[in-house]
Amino acid sequence: MGNGMEPEFSVIQIIQLILAPAVMINACGLLLLATSSKYSSVLNRIRLLNDEKRKLFKKAGEKNFEETQRLESLARQIGHLIQRAGLVRNAVMCYTGAIALFILTSLLIGFSSLIRGFQSDSVIMISFLIGMVVILAGVAFSFLDAKRGYQIVRFDVLVDE
Repeated sequence: MGNGMEPEFSVIQIIQLILAPAVMINACGLLLLATSSKYSSVLNRIRLLNDEKRKLFKKAGEKNFEETQRLESLARQIGHLIQRAGLVRNAVMCYTGAIALFILTSLLIGFSSLIRGFQSDSVIMISFLIGMVVILAGVAFSFLDAKRGYQIVRFDVLVDE
C-alpha cells in the first residue's frame, strides 16, 4: 500500500481491507448502545431525585417537617449519580471517538489505494491503534462506573440499616 514496493491490491482486497475496521466499528456500536442506555438511565434518575428534592424543599416550610434525613439522602445520591454520569459520559465519548477513528482508518485505506504515492501505512496503523486505545479508555470508564455504582448502592443500604 504505502512504499510503492508492495504488490498492487485488487479492488476486492482493498474493500476487504476497508471493511476490517468495520468489525471494530460494530463492536464499538454495541458498547455505545449499552452505555448510552445506562447514561440515559443515570440522567433520568438524577432528574427524578432532583424533582423529589425540590418538592421536599417546598414542604420544608411546613411546621411538621420531618424529611431532613430524606433530603440529605437525596443530596448524597444526586452527588454520587452526577459522578457516575461523568464516568458514563466519558465512556460514551470514548466509544464515539473510537468509531470516528475506525472510520478514518477505513477512509485512509481507501485513499491509499486510489492516490499513488500517498504514504499512509503508518498513518493507517496509528489511526487504528489510537482507536483501540480509546476503546480501552472507554472500557476503563465503564469499569469505574460499575465499581462506583456498586459502592453507592452498598453505602445506601448500609446507611439505612
